[in-house]
Amino acid sequence: MQIEQIYTGCLAQGAYYIESDGEAVVIDPLRDIDNYLGKAKRTNSSIKYVFETHFHADFVSGHMDLAKATGASIVYGPTAQPAFDAIVAKDGEKFKVGKLVFELLHTPGHTMESCCYLMYNETGKPVALFSGDTIFIGDVGRPDLAQKAANLSLEELAGLLFDSIHTKILPLSDDIIVYPAHGAGSACGKKLSTETTDTLGHQKASNYAMKASLSREDFIKEVTHGLVAPPGYFPFNVQMNKFGYESIDIVIERGSKALSANAFEAAADETEAVIIDTRKAEVFGNGFIPNSINIGIDGSFAVWVGALIKNVSQPILLITEEGREIEVVTRLARVGFDHAMGYLKGGFEAWKQARKPFDTIESIDATELATIYADQDPQLILDVRKKSEFDTEHIMGVTNSPLDFIDMTDQIFDPTKTYYVHCAGGYRSMIYTSIMRSRGYQNILNCSVGYNQLKATGKFKISEFAQQNTQL
Repeated sequence: MQIEQIYTGCLAQGAYYIESDGEAVVIDPLRDIDNYLGKAKRTNSSIKYVFETHFHADFVSGHMDLAKATGASIVYGPTAQPAFDAIVAKDGEKFKVGKLVFELLHTPGHTMESCCYLMYNETGKPVALFSGDTIFIGDVGRPDLAQKAANLSLEELAGLLFDSIHTKILPLSDDIIVYPAHGAGSACGKKLSTETTDTLGHQKASNYAMKASLSREDFIKEVTHGLVAPPGYFPFNVQMNKFGYESIDIVIERGSKALSANAFEAAADETEAVIIDTRKAEVFGNGFIPNSINIGIDGSFAVWVGALIKNVSQPILLITEEGREIEVVTRLARVGFDHAMGYLKGGFEAWKQARKPFDTIESIDATELATIYADQDPQLILDVRKKSEFDTEHIMGVTNSPLDFIDMTDQIFDPTKTYYVHCAGGYRSMIYTSIMRSRGYQNILNCSVGYNQLKATGKFKISEFAQQNTQL
């Protein structure tokens, strides 16, 4: 028996490859399926099933391409209505894979079709729970994503989640290992641990939402408190997972088309494409194509694209580091952004060599920001971290303008004033600054260092630390 967690940090997502006696199952696969195919090929095994724990909102699953490539059957929990051939299993239905058996446990609450897969080893002992978004390490799935589809209130879905946990999961043995679909950084829960596996017994004792003493009423209050609006791309990904999508091979071929500077400029002029520059923040600030936005590939790239662009049908043009074009297009496709039109051949240097116009963004360091803080209105300093981060601790007097909700910030800006932007490390602040520059706000500067470095100077007044019950 082999259980392998395939964790993708930029999405905080865990897929699983489990193999036994020449047969394999993949649980919640990403869209780029070569990794799973390679594993099966190396051991001469056949992928028998693709188990889906629910219709995912935060990424596009590889279930369709994987089933097509292998002949595997796709399996969903009760009430699922996929628009393609799949097994919609009954609660308690079992599936044999080699010498292993998987039992589907219907656990509605996060979504109505949500389920977990309980795995029995060769001796018939239950040893692993692949919990999807029903339970995480330290948290449970948020119950606000399927309200419209289920025609239920937030509180009603939270109540169903309570019932699922108490009837299906808490009675299971403490020594079972929990393998969730996400870890810290995912927007599918509000307080996920950085750990990606744990024993069920430890979760019963430590997970705030799984304590047997927690009443149904208190559970509903706990899991619904501290939620914020989900990223705008979530509904689009649900639709793609439910109704289908183009093969990722087609998407990559289209998106990795090399464009000369003239062709790139023409494509930008002729379409309403968003130009995404994926270089590092400090490199971008030294020179970039006017109206392009910086979302660095070496960060939570796909998540921020989805949070800020929202419409997965949006045409996109790319500036990348040399040799990383396919990586960028692939990571876009993982969250359903299938309409990349190509990339600038030769990168930004080719743009300059073609004598095309470019822009720069001035960055300031901690000492300069401290002077501004002392001499000017501190409200001109924008902390673009999440509200939960800001509420935990922040520089007193500054304005919290979370990057997640940048579309609500126009009311903040006075075009006659200059603003200074900081985040936790410089990644989000440059995204924010570049977006506002693309909207015509010229008087905005980026701080090249993050909150902890600013705090460490001792030159800023810091709020009292306040622990938050959410990371959203």
